[in-house]
Amino acid sequence: MNRALTLDDLVLAGIALGTGLLLAFVSRTLLRWLAKHAKRTRWSGDDVIVDALRSVVPWAAIAGGAAVAAVVLPLTRTVQHQVDQVLQVWLIFVVTLSAARVVAGLVRSVTQSRSGVAGSATIFVNITRVLVLAIGFLVVLQTLGISIAPLLTALGVGGLAVALALQDTLANLFAGIHILASKTVQPGDYIRLSSGEEGYVVDINWRQTTVRQLSNNLVVIPNGQLAKENMTNYTRPEQALTVPVQVGVSYDSDLEHVERVTAQVVAEVMADVAGAVPDHEPAIRFHTFGDSRIGFTVILGVGEFSDQYRIKHEFIKRLHRRYREEGIHIPAPARTVALQQGSLVIPHQRSAEDLTAGPARAE
Repeated sequence: MNRALTLDDLVLAGIALGTGLLLAFVSRTLLRWLAKHAKRTRWSGDDVIVDALRSVVPWAAIAGGAAVAAVVLPLTRTVQHQVDQVLQVWLIFVVTLSAARVVAGLVRSVTQSRSGVAGSATIFVNITRVLVLAIGFLVVLQTLGISIAPLLTALGVGGLAVALALQDTLANLFAGIHILASKTVQPGDYIRLSSGEEGYVVDINWRQTTVRQLSNNLVVIPNGQLAKENMTNYTRPEQALTVPVQVGVSYDSDLEHVERVTAQVVAEVMADVAGAVPDHEPAIRFHTFGDSRIGFTVILGVGEFSDQYRIKHEFIKRLHRRYREEGIHIPAPARTVALQQGSLVIPHQRSAEDLTAGPARAE
């Protein structure tokens, strides 16, 4: 336009900007009210969507007001075109960030619902966020009149060189995707590797898996190494597991009485100790005639891996106390050394009962 700027133009432009700001304030207030109601629902996806709209709608209202103000003002075609491009890029930028937030939030909700744990598998979240941002960047270039075809061609050729240079990184990336897709390991699982590392899986990202040990230390394991190692998952297919405890009694014990007393102690521990499985059936299996004892295994039920230490602790204390009350003897192996004419005889192991029979005969 070639006409001069008038007071009416400024007033109309101010009204347009003010209307945009007012709409932004009203929409943000309304969306804040919707966010409170969305938190009451079970589905977490509506929280993500409303949170994204709270960042998109107010900025879109402001951009709309600025666009109307630019139309009202007597601007030249060049200036008008530049203003339109700036507003378009602004809107695309805001929408791209909001879309990345929405999609990443939905992916996080899906991964959490499938794994059933509090941790999040950030590898999928990060990949999704990068893809959405890359698409938004290409749209901005196209809006500015920059052809993206040569860029895509260059990226395709350069991608081969990058892939060769980042073999280990890409191996860890695809190993992490494979681990999560196969559901062999999920955040929250307790795992033990053949190399000795063990703990709760905190997170699996694009390069590494973070494991928290029972000592509360973090162990960082590359995804490629995790995929190659032999691994035991103590959470899948069920979180509850059984723990064997080895016990032994003397040969003169009444094994029926020993089994009955031990079963009672197991039942008490299962009912009283936190982390135990109350409906666990006491399992006692005699298996060995030892040098000084009859050995048997007691199988305890625990809710999850870290509970076994507390449950075994309580079981051994209660079983020892109960055996003393019932007169059940737990023999301790002893070693006796006999001396003959100043020479040392080869020692041999003897039971506690044998000590009452006198010294060992020298050979």
